[in-house]
Amino acid sequence: MLDVCLLGTGGMMPLPGRWLTSLMTRLNGSSLLIDCGEGTQITIKEKGWSFHPIDTICFTHYHGDHISGLPGLLLSMGNADRTEPVTMIGPKGLEKVVNALRVIAPELPFELRFVELSGPSKLLEVNGYIIEAFRVNHNVTCYGYSILVPRAGRFDVEKAAENQVPRALWNRLQKGEEVEFEGKLYTQDMVLGPERKGIKLTYCTDTRPTQSIAEHAKDADLFICEGMYGEKEKAGKAREYKHMTFYEAAELGKKANVQKLWLTHYSPSLVRPEQYLKDMVKIFERAELGWDQRSVTLEFDKNE
Repeated sequence: MLDVCLLGTGGMMPLPGRWLTSLMTRLNGSSLLIDCGEGTQITIKEKGWSFHPIDTICFTHYHGDHISGLPGLLLSMGNADRTEPVTMIGPKGLEKVVNALRVIAPELPFELRFVELSGPSKLLEVNGYIIEAFRVNHNVTCYGYSILVPRAGRFDVEKAAENQVPRALWNRLQKGEEVEFEGKLYTQDMVLGPERKGIKLTYCTDTRPTQSIAEHAKDADLFICEGMYGEKEKAGKAREYKHMTFYEAAELGKKANVQKLWLTHYSPSLVRPEQYLKDMVKIFERAELGWDQRSVTLEFDKNE
């Protein structure tokens, strides 16, 4: 199961009831953030979640509304006696940007590890799941992310017997271990059937719609996408500043055949996003609005 929470859904500046952009996920005791705008700590606490287990922080890009909450968060994590390393992932220049922000958070009791992105995409394995970073189209280098939770195949008794796997090893192999027994190496693929459909969450913001976003979001269980403007007359502004409208996000969700689309990163001028929902749903019926602290638990398909 993957717990997902939109901590903040605002773009550019915070508003009452709408903090700046941030997303948090939880899986098997590991917590991950994508972006860390102003107010991230507040919404984590209000949600009743903890920032102590955050071991990975991904950044889409380095505009202030996506990273301004980081120094305070790091200080709070340090004050909560965290000592385990934290991995940070983001476009090239990440270490320089974070160290500049750390002028006001110079001493931390844990190590920061940096993974700087370049090129169109990159796959990373972290704590039992896969992070797929992919370049999007903003006025600075910017990446979207997919969080993939793989699912092993079902145990196949006939396959285990065919491979002459001792029954005493079945349980360990099913859990993913490799076992050497009586001079022979036994692996998971010797007892399991084909890999089953896992869980997929895709997140992107601050970008124009691109074919690559649709490709990376394809068949996602949840696609969280920027919807900067609901007002149709602001389509030109979205193109000029390389953002997206509600309707462009809905077209992407439809093209990618996602199970559900949530919007985020609203313009400060968009006080009532719900008044534009009807027109968006005409394009893609599984499109919905995101809001601060909206959460869901994504689960494996019980029929698989």
